[in-house]
Amino acid sequence: MVSESWISAIDATRLLGVSRSTLYAYVSRGFVRSEPAPGNPRERRYSREDVETLRRRAEERRHPEKAAERALHWGMPILESGITLISGGRLYYRGHDVATLARTRSVEEVASLVWTGVFDADIFGTPLHVVAGGRSAEALPFITRAQAMLPLVGARDPLAFDLRPKAVAQAGWRILNLLASVAVESSNLGETVEETLQTHWAPKSASAAPVIRAALILSADHELNVSSFTARCVASAGSNPYSVVLGGLAAIEGNKHGGISARVETLLTDLKRKGDIRKTLGERLRRGEPVDGFGHRLYPRGDPRATILLEMLGEHHPKSKELDYVRQVVSTAGKLLGEAPTIDFALAAVVRVLKLPAGSPLALFAIGRTIGWIGHAIEQYAHEAVIRPRARYAGKMP
Repeated sequence: MVSESWISAIDATRLLGVSRSTLYAYVSRGFVRSEPAPGNPRERRYSREDVETLRRRAEERRHPEKAAERALHWGMPILESGITLISGGRLYYRGHDVATLARTRSVEEVASLVWTGVFDADIFGTPLHVVAGGRSAEALPFITRAQAMLPLVGARDPLAFDLRPKAVAQAGWRILNLLASVAVESSNLGETVEETLQTHWAPKSASAAPVIRAALILSADHELNVSSFTARCVASAGSNPYSVVLGGLAAIEGNKHGGISARVETLLTDLKRKGDIRKTLGERLRRGEPVDGFGHRLYPRGDPRATILLEMLGEHHPKSKELDYVRQVVSTAGKLLGEAPTIDFALAAVVRVLKLPAGSPLALFAIGRTIGWIGHAIEQYAHEAVIRPRARYAGKMP
């Protein structure tokens, strides 16, 4: 049986509408990956992703008027990036599996990898020019507080407009710590970002730190999602890294992006209050309401980021009653929907099990994703080109 990621030569030629010799030519030119078929090394199988990409390109050449709208809606890749690869149901940062990174590397090392390509770049020694402290805005959500602080701090940072790669990475480190400071509403920073968050959010639970660290790493980047694309657009205009992150924050809080985690938070509370998980989920489905936090179109077999986080919760908090409850929700929803949990669900589960403050799932997601936004900014600054797609006019003609 051929897996979803790999297909036979017969299926590949059928999808492409070409002969076997043409398929072999695509392979030799590097357009389609292939490998020996399991159990029959004389046969080869072909990457479904590569075949679908070629098929869509051919179709768009035949219908160019549809190319732009498809490219901007889960369609063809429109920008080159060396940061993130999503392939075979797994996620990689610069060729490194995030499942391994989340367990074995620090936030600093992963930020260094995303920003410079190596784990140990010399970018973390620069001082924080301004750190957010005080509790004057404590009633406001994290994103709002962060959006208020970033332009103020950016205006006082004398190196904000140094757009050379190393300088941007150093600014990224200052911004990452600034956001952690905003999240905990304190200028008392730990030695690491996760230590800052754990010390203020879960001071009695040292075992929370590795789970928080993993959550930040697993959230760091996810290809050209809407917030990362926004960040690249802002960077392409020549704006400084503080503005880049400000743009990313504006996008990530939307209820179709990072804001989903807030709905999952509410869902978990609602299911717990009503008691009967299956009945409550069934009622939501009958009312036509979504069950957020399950099913990701890029991971038909399950979001690997959620898998790692839920596993780590089990390793560090095996006796947690909240974890038992979360597992019941995963099991029941899985049977009803036939879908696995996403990173949005896993972040809400982390907050529930670790007893972190309300709203923390989005804060964790945004702080982690800042690593990716800075990485995309570094790439975009190097291109020195403005991202400026054209619009296909569909209005009244003059």
